[in-house]
Formats: sequence, C-alpha cells, structure tokens
Amino acid sequence: MGMKPDGTTIRSLGYPEGKVIGIVLGTVKKYYSDSDESEVLETLKTVLENPEDFRNDEKLKNIASELLRPKDTTIELRETAGAYKIYGAEAIEQGALAQMEIAMRLPITKAGALMPDAHQGYGLPIGGVLATENAVIPYGVGVDIGCRMCMSVYDIPASALNDRKEDLKKMLVRNTQFGRAEFKKPQDHELLSSSLFDEIAILRELKGRARRQIGSSGGGNHFVEFGTTEILDPDNEFGLAPGKYLALLSHSGSRGLGASIASHYTRLAMDRCKLPAEAKHLAWLDLDTEEGQEYWLAMTLAGDYASACHHQIHDRMAVGLRTSPVAMIENHHNFAWKEKDEKGNELIVHRKGATPAEKGMLGIIPGNMTAPGFIVRGKGEQLSVNSASHGAGRLMSRTQAKKTLDPKMVKLHLEERGIELIGSGLDEAPQAYKDIHMVMDAQVDLVEVVGTFYPKIVRMCGDEKFKEVD
Repeated sequence: MGMKPDGTTIRSLGYPEGKVIGIVLGTVKKYYSDSDESEVLETLKTVLENPEDFRNDEKLKNIASELLRPKDTTIELRETAGAYKIYGAEAIEQGALAQMEIAMRLPITKAGALMPDAHQGYGLPIGGVLATENAVIPYGVGVDIGCRMCMSVYDIPASALNDRKEDLKKMLVRNTQFGRAEFKKPQDHELLSSSLFDEIAILRELKGRARRQIGSSGGGNHFVEFGTTEILDPDNEFGLAPGKYLALLSHSGSRGLGASIASHYTRLAMDRCKLPAEAKHLAWLDLDTEEGQEYWLAMTLAGDYASACHHQIHDRMAVGLRTSPVAMIENHHNFAWKEKDEKGNELIVHRKGATPAEKGMLGIIPGNMTAPGFIVRGKGEQLSVNSASHGAGRLMSRTQAKKTLDPKMVKLHLEERGIELIGSGLDEAPQAYKDIHMVMDAQVDLVEVVGTFYPKIVRMCGDEKFKEVD
C-alpha cells in the first residue's frame, strides 16, 4: 500500500500546527507515495526529533528547514535587487519601478523583466514578469486569474462593419453580459464537471456562481468588439491570404471564481510567509506544500474557466453570423507557468499583465478602443523571460481619468474615428492609455507583427453618462 497520510496522522507524530504540516504532506506525496507507511512515519518522526541532521537531505530538507525556522520571523529580503531588463523605461511610472525592485529582492527570485505597458499594481506591478524557484505568489499572478484575449477571424469582408452595423450591434447586446451579471439560463460546459470543484473546499463554495457566470465578461477594461483584422504576413499560420477580414475580439478573465481564489490563497500566503511591510503582497506558497499545490490546481482551473467564457461568447456570435471562424487566436496573462531556464532548471514564471512570447508563439496585444491591436509572433527573447506586453497599459489611473478628462472631447474623439461604443465609462477613454505604437516600438526584440486589428463596434461594461453631453 502507498503512503497516504493526512494532517491528523502527521500531528499525531508531534508535528506542530502550521505550515510544516503542509510541507510534510507535499513531501510525502512527491517522494514517498509508493513507500511503506510504517517506514515513512518512522522517518518523519526522526526528522522531527533531529531536524538539524536533515538540512541537506534532498527529500527532507524542506521539512527540516521549516522545523528549524524561528516562528513568526520576518523573512529578510536580499540587500540588492537582481538584474532585470526594463522595456520602455522612459514611460513607466516610478511606483511600478519601485515594486519591481522589491520583487527582485525576494529570496526565491531567479529572474525578472518589466514590460513597456507596466504600471503600479498590488505586489508585482502590472506588466511585471517574475521567475521564482518552487514557489508561487498569488498576487504575482493577480486577481483576475487567466485573463485573456481571444480573436475570431471570419471569411467575411470588412465592409460588413458598415453594411451590417445595426445587426452586429444587436449581436453584441444580446449575446454578452458584463460586470456582476449572471445568466438566468447559462450554457453548460464540461469544465464545470471537474472533480476539483468537489475536492478543494474553496472551489466547492464557488461552483454555483461559476456556473451562473460562465460565458460572461468582467467590468473595467473588459470588452467584446467587432472590427477589421488585416493579415500582413503572407506566410501566416492560418493559411489566410493577406487582406482585411471581419473579426471579433474579446478581453476578459475568470470572473468571480478567479477573484475569490486569489483572495483566499493570498490570505493563506500572507499568514504563512511573513515579509517586510513593503513586500507583504508578494507572499508566496511553496509548491511542496498542500496549500501551494491546491493554489496551482485552482489557478489552472480558473484559467481554463476564463477560456471557456470566451469560447461561449465566440460560439454565440458565430451562430448570429451564420458562419464559423477561419482562424482563432488566444493568449493570456495573470498566470504562472512552469518553464525551463537555459540550464534546464524549472522556474515558476509569473506574468501579471504580461503574455508569453516564446519563439513562434502567437498572441494578441490590443491598443485601446480607437487604436489598433496587433497579432504577434514571439521571438523567444531570454532577457524578457520569453514575455511581451499584454496591451498598451494605463497612462492614467481610473480616478485620474474621471477627474481630468473632458467628456465632450472624449465623445468627439470617438466620433471622429467612427467608433460605435456600447457601454463603458470615462475611466476607459482612449486618452487614459499609453500610445500603443510607442509600446510596440519598445518591444521589437520580443515580437514580430503578423497582422493588425482595428476596433469599430465596442461593447463594454458600465454606464454611458460620460457621453450624455450637450
């Protein structure tokens, strides 16, 4: 019989309550799942009695280190930050730079980079990439876990944006829900049958809401929009002739499911990983622990859920258009990946508001509602930890945008560019974002452009009060 202890068994050996219980369970699962139970328990008892003897034991060193660590001791940061590459530094605010410096001083940090769309967030800045060793930082992933872009390209002339404008607007209104919205009759999805919803306590609590919200989009800068995609590269992966096509682009994440997962595991991480005040939001979970393994599974599920939401939106639109897409492109941010460095060592790569850009990998980098987005192909640049930006990035905070932007000028800006806007607020005005062309110029070493996307009919969350001007 394989060894399958629980917390009660470990405590009965004399192990103290706290983080060490999870480390023991993770260690046993990783190294002793097929071992004799009595022998493993005897080994664990020996480690408890003489942890100093196991400091350098390949399998048991994590247990020994936790037993020997003074309780409630603040984990010290490195005196200096590790070297990392900053792209577009001249346009990045000081707050984001300061946050990245702190992240690069964590004892678990192995590499990092800051993307040209970066701005200040919680813990890791938006646009921050951080590679760690055997540890995951919930706030390094972010609150909207697995947030992503998804584009469907149709074999329909771009002229449909004018010829069928009213029909396209109705499709967006009928088939999308935003913010806290829930469907009265949500579509089913195989992901909702995942055993994780039964095995992990926090997921059991969230399953009902996840079922009601599947196929919907978040608030803030999330959108679903029709526009024109122009394929520029004649050797593109889709087999499409260069030219202009009707396309649908959506941006959203894992809804209340991801936000609740982030909140729950961030609290656990901050309770178990005591850091100086300036770094407290970078608390991590060791992947050898039960909590770390749970978070990884929950994070992965949330990312899959976000993808399912997009696919349901695009499926409904395909029905309305009476055609299937000839190409679909999808990439995500606010996630952590297990990747190898140049020496073959496994790293946990956090991309908060940044996207993977491994060599040959396709992605989408949007601008704003009046600026182009770009279909890109990654170049696999090691200095960026194989990453690129996730968009243009904010130039103004939401509060600043609401206080300083003139609603009349925003409305005129949209009209001059022929943008039909359904929903949104002043905080999402195009002027609140960086110049996407400058952002793209700053990352020419990271991606090459395959095509462009110009939004024309935009559906977002929020009221339209800023457009109600004389």
